[in-house]
Amino acid sequence: MEEVLGVVAQAGDTIGAQDVPLRDQVLVALRQRIVNGDYAPGERLTEDRLAEDFGVSRNPVREALRVVQAEGFVVMVPRRGAVVASPDATTIADMFAVRQRLETLAARLAAERASAADVVVLRELLDAARQATDQVQFARVAELNSQLHLKVIDISGNRWLSAMASALYLHVQWVFRMGAAHRAPHSWVEHIRLVDAIEAGDPDAAEAAAMAHVDAASTAALDTLDKD
Repeated sequence: MEEVLGVVAQAGDTIGAQDVPLRDQVLVALRQRIVNGDYAPGERLTEDRLAEDFGVSRNPVREALRVVQAEGFVVMVPRRGAVVASPDATTIADMFAVRQRLETLAARLAAERASAADVVVLRELLDAARQATDQVQFARVAELNSQLHLKVIDISGNRWLSAMASALYLHVQWVFRMGAAHRAPHSWVEHIRLVDAIEAGDPDAAEAAAMAHVDAASTAALDTLDKD
């Protein structure tokens, strides 16, 4: 799922060493640092600073900044330039309104269509998330959280849901990471209920588990925002 999310580079790779355009490598790395909290909301991102961070010229940095601005990760502030965006209550509420519709439908369809092999993959993701939570690796937990939801959408077999999900779950991962220290253990338990319902082939239970999970995640995200 790393390729779907577009935020994780292969271990050991450096900017310029991969067989993809430099601009795209910088974009992936920039997204990753924003989503993982290395560049925090409100932090100023100058072209010179990013060029130095990534060991590249300013041109690919400039192009990458345009993309993350269009995606909503960066905003342009008068007299400050590019700044990492700070999700507000409206942005978060809108995101979760979409998640509620998307994830409940995906859960219902997944319960109807999941194979035994699909359930094995979901269980593996749950186990990896548990281990990452125990090891306090919250960036990894956030990544696995989105991977699990994307896998449920994939299992649903609905290509329209899949087409909508890629951009959305970059932001889901970003928002989850901000409150992961508190949210991770609860999210893991809620995911178990969801996967149990999918494995049981119970669409109603899967939809209800997805609804409860999104509601709890929304409340937690807004609570985190209030504490900042």
